[in-house]
Amino acid sequence: MAARERRAQHGGLLGGEGRHVRWRWRAMGEETGEGRPGVAATLRALNGALNGALGRPAALWVKESGARNLRHRDFLAPRAALSAAFPGGQVPPEAVSAVRSLRGPAVLPLRECRQTPAGLAVRVQRPEAFRRLLGPGPGPAPPPRGCVVLHCPALRGPGAPRPRHLRSVLLAEHLAQLLRAQGARVRLVPALGTESCWDVLRQLRVCWPSRPAGSSLADAVAALKAALGRCPCAAACEQGPGTAQGAIGKVHLKSFVEQQGLLGYDPNLDVLLVTERTLQCLAELQEAVLQCPAKGQSSCCSIVHVVNCEEEFQQQQLDVLWRILDPGAHTALQKHLVCGPVKVTNPSSPIGADQYFQLRKRQMHEASVIKYGELAQDEAWTEVIDTLTVAAIKFEMLSTAHRSQITLDLENSSISTKGTKSGAFVMYNCARLATLFSTFQQAVERGTYPPLPPVSELNFSCLREEGEWLLLFNYLLPFPEVLQQAAQLPPPSKGIRITANTEAVCKFLIQLSMDFSSYYNRVHILGEPFPHLFDQMFARLQLLGAVRDVFHSALATLHLPPLSQI
Repeated sequence: MAARERRAQHGGLLGGEGRHVRWRWRAMGEETGEGRPGVAATLRALNGALNGALGRPAALWVKESGARNLRHRDFLAPRAALSAAFPGGQVPPEAVSAVRSLRGPAVLPLRECRQTPAGLAVRVQRPEAFRRLLGPGPGPAPPPRGCVVLHCPALRGPGAPRPRHLRSVLLAEHLAQLLRAQGARVRLVPALGTESCWDVLRQLRVCWPSRPAGSSLADAVAALKAALGRCPCAAACEQGPGTAQGAIGKVHLKSFVEQQGLLGYDPNLDVLLVTERTLQCLAELQEAVLQCPAKGQSSCCSIVHVVNCEEEFQQQQLDVLWRILDPGAHTALQKHLVCGPVKVTNPSSPIGADQYFQLRKRQMHEASVIKYGELAQDEAWTEVIDTLTVAAIKFEMLSTAHRSQITLDLENSSISTKGTKSGAFVMYNCARLATLFSTFQQAVERGTYPPLPPVSELNFSCLREEGEWLLLFNYLLPFPEVLQQAAQLPPPSKGIRITANTEAVCKFLIQLSMDFSSYYNRVHILGEPFPHLFDQMFARLQLLGAVRDVFHSALATLHLPPLSQI
């Protein structure tokens, strides 16, 4: 059996996902629902139990995540925090009893609470936690969360796109997927025209809207032109030497910013020459705002300009002009999500986004041939290598905080089919899971194993291996909250810049892949077909089925199809 499993794990290309063995993961990003414990809810309950004795709110508890600490405890109120909160750091006995008696559908089932040298330590009833988190049935869908317009001015660039432009587009698309998973309605702007040179978006499987043939914004542009003529900050543009071609007026941005007391704008904003193209950009934004509110919602949209740092000044000009010509509530909600620079090491010449993709694809093909030999040159590998290339680029662009610089090393040694920080490594581990379940299903069809029993019949007390609790506690449990935090945009503030945790999903997948790979290399899942071994095998399969569903849900926010086999 072991030999058959090993051959199946390493001998396949693209294949169908196990058709008969499926686990349902709860809807992506759903709010913690009835019956499903969550990290935040458990921490709130733990803090509430101690705050009752303290008489004031305080955040005293932390969730453990390291393997060493998880051998002894799952949550800890550190000694330093207790010393600051209680006289002598001594927690009253009634508060400890309140912790032990905590119950609730969103609270993890607790086994013990005891005083230790490190502080007050809590351990979870692990079999019960496995049962509740791996059981069937999604919770309710997330409620509608309004609408967001994500504007990516990089797509309007006149020349061939560069990697820095690509970064802001990939980030905007990923953020759109995360927001949609949270119930928001999202509009992506600008729509791509038929003349667009962004073929690389199709290669990277970016789903960006296109403008329907024959559609026109002429009326909206005419209305903006009329508003420009009435604007006290604007003046006619005298044509002459040095005047920008097509300029139809000039607007004094700086005086408007000062009059309105707007904060966060570049002090060098001064006079803007307005062209027909400028008004076309504003008209498209206005159209998106009008189309964005969902049925039955009257609230206006939030508008986020996702820009690279080199476009920031120009986008601020457009922002202020829109406020001047359209003084509505939506223009006052404009925010700027600024991407840091993309530095390319040792380029022989400026590299375009398409060249970058082709280079990574060639490198991925060469790395695959080195790893898999002649097998990787088969035609069936074309889609595998394409997907691995897309994954490598998206993780390269999105696993760093958006405000930080990215450095692209374009040498052959910088890409790998199995480097633990790469998108290819994530796809490889996702494929290992698919192969595991395909192998199991084939064994069921041969009669080697019985089918997987219902969850209610599984014995989760068999899951005693350290890596099993690590997968559940660090990944399956907090996954919905990771998606929520990644999609969370800060509330309105006086400044114009915002930050978002857009790197969270990539980092989560990389760390999950590392811990899953360590567990999978250490533990033999499909054992000998002896009945006394089935309980443990079935419990492990249920756990890894949920892990697979997490992989698939997270990859969907990146528009990455999971590979069935590599």
